[in-house]
Amino acid sequence: MTRLGESVARASELLAQDLSLDSTVEQLLTETKARRYLDLSDLSAREQAELIAGRAVEVLPGTDKLAERIDERRAAGENLHIKLGIDPTAADVHLGHTVPMIVLNRFQRMGHDVTLLIGDFTAKIGDPTGRTAERPPLTDEDIEKNLAGYREQVRPFFDFEKVSFRQNSEWLAPFTFPELLGLLNQVPVSQLLQREDFRNRLAAGSGLTMSELMYPIAQGLDSVALDCDVELGGADQLLNLQMGRKLMELRGQRPQLVVTMPLIEGTDGTGAKMSKSKGNYVGLTATADDVFGKIMSVPDRLMEPYLKAWTEWTDAEIALALGRVGERSLHPMDLKKVLAGEVVAALYGVEAAMAARAGFVAQFSKKSFTDVGDLPVVEVAEHGAEPVTAVLSKVLGFQPSASAARRVAKQNGLRLVVETDGGQQAIVLAEADAIRPLAEVVPELLSGAGLSAAGAVYLKTGRRIAELRGL
Repeated sequence: MTRLGESVARASELLAQDLSLDSTVEQLLTETKARRYLDLSDLSAREQAELIAGRAVEVLPGTDKLAERIDERRAAGENLHIKLGIDPTAADVHLGHTVPMIVLNRFQRMGHDVTLLIGDFTAKIGDPTGRTAERPPLTDEDIEKNLAGYREQVRPFFDFEKVSFRQNSEWLAPFTFPELLGLLNQVPVSQLLQREDFRNRLAAGSGLTMSELMYPIAQGLDSVALDCDVELGGADQLLNLQMGRKLMELRGQRPQLVVTMPLIEGTDGTGAKMSKSKGNYVGLTATADDVFGKIMSVPDRLMEPYLKAWTEWTDAEIALALGRVGERSLHPMDLKKVLAGEVVAALYGVEAAMAARAGFVAQFSKKSFTDVGDLPVVEVAEHGAEPVTAVLSKVLGFQPSASAARRVAKQNGLRLVVETDGGQQAIVLAEADAIRPLAEVVPELLSGAGLSAAGAVYLKTGRRIAELRGL
């Protein structure tokens, strides 16, 4: 049996037990945390290809071809050469950015050679993928700062000591205009305009610059320069990755295989991709308690994609756990606590995960918020003139911006909770309420619901709660 097979056997025994017990969960997290560093080189070529494909949206031209390429390299005493391109466009990284890194780490542990391509040259163009307007280019200082932050934050998911770093300015900066014209003569514009975001922008009458049209070409030239076996990228990068295959063919090279990663839905459950601008993300610098709480706030339907994205569980283990939920021998809340523990354990270790679990249970198993002693407090006398959205973003830090708080309200995600001796009653804050001053809207809503401010009043969004005083 392979090392992974042995680990799966041990974890499967635990997954069949009572996952409401801390002792069982701690054993499971210890096993799966260790698996993040497990040597996978004893897997067959077929097993390796299937393990990669199981977390991909697509493997082009196919999983069989990936297994064949692994076998071919092994027969020659070589490893696959894997590439992932990174455009260092932001200093703050969230869980969504780790999805390809986790798969890339699996390639590392299978014994293959990995190159991280730093898109320092293309970052100055700005990748237009999925955008409705041209993205501002970055300076050298921006790139250096963002790259340093990226490496530090993603380190729990990836071994940076076993990777080759390259910068695409090495070959793109000296590229001459005659060379470029010769290349463009072989690439039809119709192929570049297959991108849905380009077509949408043109249909809407928005601008589309030549530099943006050139971005797929530049990314394709990266594939030519590195001559890799496999390139990873997000599912939204498919056309860029296919351009790499085309340019490699034009240069007489063997085209790379393409592995596309899923774009993970954000924590708000609206279907939107995890994004800092939407406030539906889990930052890698968030505290263990905050990470645990955010994962616990997601809809139950996101447990499967989240388990696939951020754990080392196999498909069989995920099916076992979800099967137990389906047959009601495992409560969805207990499985979600395990998922939250997995993410915290990856970032901060098993001990921190168990502490965050205990803190969450202590806080949210209370029947009354008054039993929780460490809730933040908003003094209405001090902040009552500010809109509710500003209180949530600037005062409490529950949302990254007022506009993000407003989106949550639009999705009916804001509540006033009033506690009396008779229990709790909740009032939804509509979007129109959320942009009004706190001191005006809260008494009005309480009065309209026939409630008094004599009881304890709380402002709640997701799992985050603050007490309002001085109403």
